[in-house]
Amino acid sequence: MTGVAIVTGGTRGIGKEISKALAKDGFKVCAFYAGNEDAAQAFRDETGLMTVQVDVTDDEHCQKAIAQVEKQLGPVTALVNNAGITRDGTLHKMSLENWREVIDTNLTSCFIMCRGVIGGMRERGFGRIINISSINGQKGQFGQTNYSAAKAGMLGFTKALALESAAKGITVNAICPGYIETEMTGSMRPEVLDSIIKQIPITRMGHPDEIASIVAFLASDKASFITGTTIAANGGQYMA
Repeated sequence: MTGVAIVTGGTRGIGKEISKALAKDGFKVCAFYAGNEDAAQAFRDETGLMTVQVDVTDDEHCQKAIAQVEKQLGPVTALVNNAGITRDGTLHKMSLENWREVIDTNLTSCFIMCRGVIGGMRERGFGRIINISSINGQKGQFGQTNYSAAKAGMLGFTKALALESAAKGITVNAICPGYIETEMTGSMRPEVLDSIIKQIPITRMGHPDEIASIVAFLASDKASFITGTTIAANGGQYMA
């Protein structure tokens, strides 16, 4: 399949593998990143793909970045909302700043980015939107009321936008990864990782390319009859 894809949080971890998988399938890919220039340069050196530094919580910044992509690569036909952060803490100790930062980065960015591309997709009668949620948006997680709320919000957002967009040839789906081998999980204490793996029936964490392969499928013509769905990829840790 060919087209133009934007992947937010697209230069590291799961996002990096998503960008690579879409490029392999023929998409012209632009990876948005927040500010890690070293990682972005390494990504460009490895893949040769376009990158743009973007604050995904800033509407004006996002719209300018989308316009830049469309000027250089063409109309956006696929959007993957992968950008996300954590600011963990129990609710009674959580600051309003940490609540808002997580909600804005994980959920409000999804609204901003989708609004930036949905008009063009509707006019052309085609589009693919894939939102990367989380197992913790399905089951909740101790110390993550902000993150769990944001990721659960993405699921409701996905279903509503899928209903609004289906007649225009646009599919909107969500993926809920479980624990995946990334920099974030790699920074956890070994004993914490061991306790998590014991909860996973498959007895291991997932790999970023396993999530990327689901994204590639949902972005393809083969998934044209799939919309408003949530695909769980968690090794059996949580079965909704």
